[in-house]
Amino acid sequence: MNILLCGIAGHMGREVQALGAVGYRGASVVLGVDPTGGCDTDIPVYTSFRDVPASVDVDCIVDFSHHSAVPELLSFATERRLPTVVATTGHTEEELTLIREAAKVIPVFHSANMSLGVALLVELAKKAVQAMPDAEIEIVEKHHDRKVDAPSGTALMIADAITEIRPELYTNVGRSGYGKRTKNEIGIHSLRMGNVVGEHEVILATPSQTITLKHEAHSRALFAEGALAAAAHIVGAQAGLYDMYTLVSGARTTAAAV
Repeated sequence: MNILLCGIAGHMGREVQALGAVGYRGASVVLGVDPTGGCDTDIPVYTSFRDVPASVDVDCIVDFSHHSAVPELLSFATERRLPTVVATTGHTEEELTLIREAAKVIPVFHSANMSLGVALLVELAKKAVQAMPDAEIEIVEKHHDRKVDAPSGTALMIADAITEIRPELYTNVGRSGYGKRTKNEIGIHSLRMGNVVGEHEVILATPSQTITLKHEAHSRALFAEGALAAAAHIVGAQAGLYDMYTLVSGARTTAAAV
């Protein structure tokens, strides 16, 4: 499986390259796109998708660059009918619309978190919320001090999954001020410090008991592993929008498909 890696010069780009070098999931990074151009690799690297030759043999695109790359990325992917893994976060509504539109033409895998463990956390949280319909719910997420979006896309993904079970709930991001907690809010709290890779904690509490579900990332390699697993999942798949649920469940189509 030949991979075109967008964001090849970044931290995650290096993680994906390292896995590709050992053939993880049958992947091999054969081409890179990065606006900086600078990358210590023998792999051809272009600063723009416009410069990528038409003759390249690529099976899938993996994007670990920046959410603002979505327009150019998906224009290139749809033109060449290439399955694409969008592993960036912080997308605007306009960019999310572009992702959904591209999924009408090609298979697009999009997740706010590429960790298989986080996907399991989300499913466990949904089961817990279903079993404890009166619980108060709080989400605490921690990341390194360089992360620019708060709350994290993963925290919002968890909250969205919970509201699938309890649609009356709404999010209260960074609770502050004077006043009691309301019954139907999901509190989301973001901590930024040091070099924390990523921690997400879901707390469900009633007057008589508390359940805590937690996922902790020890290395950024787990996100690269998830991205290459996602690439293997959508190569050869039909056009549609895929996510971590379709990956962990083994589904070849998704309810989110368009």
